[in-house]
Amino acid sequence: MFGDLFEEDFSFISNNHCGKGKKSKPRESEPPAPRDFTNLSGIKNQGGTCYLNSLLQTLLFTPEFREALFSLGPEELGTLDDSRKPDAKVRIIPLQLQRLFAQLLLLDQQAASTSDLTESFGWSSHEEMRQHDVQELNRILFSALETSLVGTSGHDLINRLYHGIVVNQIVCKECKNVSERQEDFLDLTVAVKGVAGLEEALWNMYVEEEYFENDNLYRCGACDKLVEASKSAKLRKLPPFLTISLLRFNFDFEKCERYKETSCYTFPMQINLRPFCEQTEMDDSEYMYELFSVIIHKGGCYGGHYHVYIRDVDELGNWQLQFLISLPDGNKVGLKETHKLLFQLDSHGHDLQSPPQKNQVLWNCKKTPPRQKAAAAGCHWFDLNDSKVQPIKEKDIEKQFQGKESAYMLFYRKAQLKRPPEARGNPRYQIPEHLLNEMNAANTELQKKRAECDSANNGIDLHLHLSSCYKFHNGALHPSLSWKESVVDLTIDRRKMLGDLRQAVFQMLESWEGDMVLSVAKPLPAGLHLYQVLDGDELTLDAIGLADGADIFVWNGKEVGGMKVLPGPEHEPVVLNVLRLAEHNEGGKGQHFTESQHVFSCSTSLGQLHAALAPAGGIILKNGSGVEREAKNWELFREEDMKETVRSVGLSDGCSVLILDSHDQSFVNVASGNLTAFTYDISWLQVKNLCGVEEEEKHVKITATIETVRTLLTEQLGHCTWPSSFNLTSGMKAENISFPDYTVKEAELKMGSLLGLCRGKAPTSTQLFLYFIIGSDQSCGPEMEIVVEETASVREVRRLDWCYEAGEALSQENATLKELNVCRGDTLVVSEGKLPGKVKGQGTVPGDLEFQSSLGICVFQALTLPCCQEQVVPLPSFLRAWTMDSRRPGKLLRDNKRRLTAGRIKSWEFWKCGSQECLFSPPAASPHELLLRVQMAIPGERDYSASRDLVWDISKECTTRALRQTVASHYCLPVDKIEIAKYFPERFEWLPISSWTQQISKRKRRKKQESLQSAPYHLKDGDIIGVKNLLLDDTKDFSTMRDDIGKEKQRQLALEKKKSRQERAQDPFFPEEKLSTKPRKPEVALSINVGVFR
Repeated sequence: MFGDLFEEDFSFISNNHCGKGKKSKPRESEPPAPRDFTNLSGIKNQGGTCYLNSLLQTLLFTPEFREALFSLGPEELGTLDDSRKPDAKVRIIPLQLQRLFAQLLLLDQQAASTSDLTESFGWSSHEEMRQHDVQELNRILFSALETSLVGTSGHDLINRLYHGIVVNQIVCKECKNVSERQEDFLDLTVAVKGVAGLEEALWNMYVEEEYFENDNLYRCGACDKLVEASKSAKLRKLPPFLTISLLRFNFDFEKCERYKETSCYTFPMQINLRPFCEQTEMDDSEYMYELFSVIIHKGGCYGGHYHVYIRDVDELGNWQLQFLISLPDGNKVGLKETHKLLFQLDSHGHDLQSPPQKNQVLWNCKKTPPRQKAAAAGCHWFDLNDSKVQPIKEKDIEKQFQGKESAYMLFYRKAQLKRPPEARGNPRYQIPEHLLNEMNAANTELQKKRAECDSANNGIDLHLHLSSCYKFHNGALHPSLSWKESVVDLTIDRRKMLGDLRQAVFQMLESWEGDMVLSVAKPLPAGLHLYQVLDGDELTLDAIGLADGADIFVWNGKEVGGMKVLPGPEHEPVVLNVLRLAEHNEGGKGQHFTESQHVFSCSTSLGQLHAALAPAGGIILKNGSGVEREAKNWELFREEDMKETVRSVGLSDGCSVLILDSHDQSFVNVASGNLTAFTYDISWLQVKNLCGVEEEEKHVKITATIETVRTLLTEQLGHCTWPSSFNLTSGMKAENISFPDYTVKEAELKMGSLLGLCRGKAPTSTQLFLYFIIGSDQSCGPEMEIVVEETASVREVRRLDWCYEAGEALSQENATLKELNVCRGDTLVVSEGKLPGKVKGQGTVPGDLEFQSSLGICVFQALTLPCCQEQVVPLPSFLRAWTMDSRRPGKLLRDNKRRLTAGRIKSWEFWKCGSQECLFSPPAASPHELLLRVQMAIPGERDYSASRDLVWDISKECTTRALRQTVASHYCLPVDKIEIAKYFPERFEWLPISSWTQQISKRKRRKKQESLQSAPYHLKDGDIIGVKNLLLDDTKDFSTMRDDIGKEKQRQLALEKKKSRQERAQDPFFPEEKLSTKPRKPEVALSINVGVFR
């Protein structure tokens, strides 16, 4: 009827989001949720099957239809087990419908699936996602059932319940001859436009007469001439169940478009059809009908959603209405407290109970009172909206008379149809034995799965450490045997009491004697340490805070192996690295300390620490920076600090303390408390700062490794802007000092040697430190430095000879620098090459580039652009080539051998790495890598820090989990303490990247469906990823002030365009133009495939 009907507005359809549990499990392993308090089952929406769900629920709550279908046994319909046999004639559609009805009645699950039924219809997954008209489905489904039941006792099931007859009569006014024609119907279609309600529509159809007179005469067959006549229609036969389809959708011939009638259209709860029938002499009960189902359509003509209001004729559901009401608490002035009040109302909204409590309400939030039956049996109504079922009041139906959400199909049943007493409240009534057995087995399996799932979700694994397997030494507990042999694993439900845990431990340890104390333990670097004692056997394990994987120590509460153990955080052991100056080693490389580890309680005073580590006297210095101890100053513990504890002065696991004897104390500046030198070779070196604008010279006293020299220089020459990346060069044009672990002596530096401090990282043993000039004029071009591999090749590079003139070009492009005898300290000249071709590409503005060659050569040629010379781009590998899309980088060009032509590359630019970090991290070159720009949110501000490039390897997987791990590692944060989102600059929107499940059929579920390169993220090179550090900022909003401004501008622009279109449409002098409309998909007819059973 309306084909592909719905593609407009789905804002009212809620999306199900998986909550976060203790353990992440795939949803396929979880059993379906049980029924809620209504005790009725919904039906899952397969994507666009809400129209099917509404009709199926109506048929289910038509007891006469349901029982007639159940009366057909396997001897007539066959069995589903035989459906795959080639010669078997199995009537699959009624069998699947029987099975679905049995599941809806008996299976303890919140919603049943229609996938088997739609598969029997011959529908594909695409058909399940397409929505159709429910009135059309009603006719096609009945036709399919009639065809499927041919040759069975249920061949007349549809006709017996839904068939009616309308007779059309024309009466000649002269001879009184009556000409009549009968029409069969399964549902009546009534008009909505221009009609106030159902009774008026039926009156217009079956009471009012149409007259043929004047110029519009009727040719009478008996008179054989044109005569005056009257035409009328009457209901000749009434079915037990009357289905009425409302013509809500109409066509506007002026606008040439469909529209939905949303005007008020009333319909009664009970209707007397006597005025509309041909025979009126029977009793009134033969004409009385009661409403029992209303299928509701919400939305417009091209989009919407179906749900159904149904009267529970057999009282299968539990009908109760619950309200949340806020009342002021009289005992607290100025405060309000929300109480949950449970009201019980009948279907008309009247109170069924009047308990003696205050305010005539039942104050009970936990216990549900017994269900009260209203005077009229079977008058309770429910709203069945796909998987959701909730009770409603009868007066709620009046809300569906008009509006965008309004009644679309009405189902009436004869009032004289009475249900047998044994059917009331009995969902097993008239269900065949084989289906009862199948549902019983399914419920048993569901209960088993739910118990397993409940045990898995609430079970916690505890690691029991037995005191008999441990010994106490060096401030902590250590296993006497292996760790595996000393630990016993125990799985227990977190809802059980502590006494149950103690009893379980007693049963496991049959030989235990004496008192048993359970203490929470924690493995530390020093060993196992005990904390609080578990007390209160009546408390649950969850209440006392036992988490999954907790360590429990089982002991007598006093001693372990004869040694007293002091539990608690105040006695927590701390592992300290104790350093002492080593004797000088002439051939050593940077090893100046002897290191040992010692364990102390965190409550140990510094005086006790000093007595233990330096009994003969001396001083103690601390450094909390761990392995980077040489990069920081050491702090001296003074005499007044000796009463402080290890914890109070900030010493923790891994901290280093330096012990200096009396003859080593000359290296300490006692006034400032800082350590300035701690090796034996002391030399004076002349240092020139080459990082600043003006060269500075300072004499610095330095001894130790080159790394220490670099660190001390950057601290004393504090004018440099990049303190994290420096080189040391010996002499003005001499070799770079390459090895940071060399001592001053091993670097062949003598007293008075001249050192230069400059930007950059020191080269390795396989790299060359070179000078180069860009441009053909060596006198004008600035001389720059570069560190390259010996194996690097050259293109259009010349070597500067001893006369400072450019020599012959190094023409062997594939030859390495080592093969061309390029040595450290050589100066190279990079001049502009002459490559053929006239295809222009846009360089980094300003500057254009002509090329017709491979991408690698073009990127190399880009080095000659003025902008690259100004920004000092050392190598082609520090440039990225992008295609441009709407003034933004579009696609990253990777293959250097790829040839560029005008037809393939319309617009492109070279994108220079903007940060120091990127210069030492080449761009993504592999097709299995993604280049992302990550930026960290600034806590407390709606803004982000500067973006940083992140190269992500997606060769193994491109999933949310992998990206979160990569970003967390990039920022050195825990994975569970970050949130990430992708930025869509064209919409000024952020889309959080989190684990999601796509609703697809089991046959089509693949791991690739979770790839971030597919919908909805479509991750690609250059995408911006926002990162939130939950340790500092727990807000979920990724948007910035710029996004708000951008969205507001877009909204204003859309309003201006809309206003402009409206003005053009209303202007009579404006030439007519075809307004752009959204293209509609072609309509697809609804069909159900049925086998041949004649």
